[in-house]
Amino acid sequence: MNPSFVTSSISRDAGGLYFAMTNLAKNLHQADLQLEIYGLRDKHSTEDAQAWHPVPCHGLVAKGPSSLGYSPQLTKALLGGHHDLLHSHGIWQWPSAAVHSWHRKTRKPYLISPHGMLDPWALANSRWKKWIAATWYEKRHLRDAACIHALSQSEADSIRAYGLKNPICIIPNGVDLIDTETLKAEKLKSEKKTLLFLGRIHPKKGLLNAIKAWKQVLRSTLDEWQFVIAGWDQGGHEAEIKQLCRDLNLVYDETTAATFLSANCKPQTANSQIVFVGPAFGQEKDALLKSASAFILPSFSEGLPMSILEAWSYRLPVLMTDHCNLPEGFTNNAAIRIDTDTESIVKGLHQLLQSEIYDLESISQNGRKLVEHQFSWSQVSSQMKEVYEWLLGGGTKPDCVHF
Repeated sequence: MNPSFVTSSISRDAGGLYFAMTNLAKNLHQADLQLEIYGLRDKHSTEDAQAWHPVPCHGLVAKGPSSLGYSPQLTKALLGGHHDLLHSHGIWQWPSAAVHSWHRKTRKPYLISPHGMLDPWALANSRWKKWIAATWYEKRHLRDAACIHALSQSEADSIRAYGLKNPICIIPNGVDLIDTETLKAEKLKSEKKTLLFLGRIHPKKGLLNAIKAWKQVLRSTLDEWQFVIAGWDQGGHEAEIKQLCRDLNLVYDETTAATFLSANCKPQTANSQIVFVGPAFGQEKDALLKSASAFILPSFSEGLPMSILEAWSYRLPVLMTDHCNLPEGFTNNAAIRIDTDTESIVKGLHQLLQSEIYDLESISQNGRKLVEHQFSWSQVSSQMKEVYEWLLGGGTKPDCVHF
């Protein structure tokens, strides 16, 4: 098979999607698929190109507004390749039109992974722009897909609610597992316990209400805990969060992940209640997860968040919403359930802070077991390969496919 990924961003600018794609691509490559990647260049694509190795990755030039991702080069590159099947990651940008154009001219199938972009909150965000994109090209792209990939049953329900009748394959994201003994040996110690958020700083992540909740629980946490926000800003939302901190008289520190870690996870300002450490990748990301005491994702909308899977793999107790589409976390006592409103986050934080050590350790162990049994990349890539073979007429319908 010669499948190819098509996406708008081939770098960290794609957020969790980037990590999901690179890991899936490398595992499919190990399964002897002749895979290639096609996407658009951005400010980090050259720096992040190595992450795709040994899978060939083609970065094409985009023209006009970055939000559209228009690239005539992409369409030409796809038509000039020898692909049996295209796998479209993400929607609402020009690569969708390029994939559909390739399909019309070659009559070959393609699969779409919306990655949560058809969930209700995501559809309501920038609604008019999505209406234009849908009218121009996205409805055709979605309608003619041979199959649509959902990360969870909840996402499959959202795909159906949008009116799509295509076959849907339900396959989660995966995670790389660090050796538990190595994790214990390298666990970083700091003067304060750390509640960590790590990901894209975007309104859908629910950080504004998390900051308000943190303000309410500070009396019982100031001497023992710190809230560390690690991630890259999107659309100026980080400035909104910092303004809220000022409005609430919360002292915050701004530093880099490297500086924070080199200071043994101690903020530069002694009385800081929140620490912004900026983007963290590679070894810095690994060190932040090792130093953390708990993880939070108060999100309004997710496909299936890589950050939660990673937190579980590092044996962290997790606070998350139902919108993270990981109900297994609650049924297996691997997470504390919160909602997106401030009051609910306050209750979740109190539950975390007032839990006995052995209770938190039990939650942490349950999360680790969960990713080991259900979210390994070997399982995910094996299921995806079965779907590719089925779409190309090479076998019976996989169990993960639903009509």
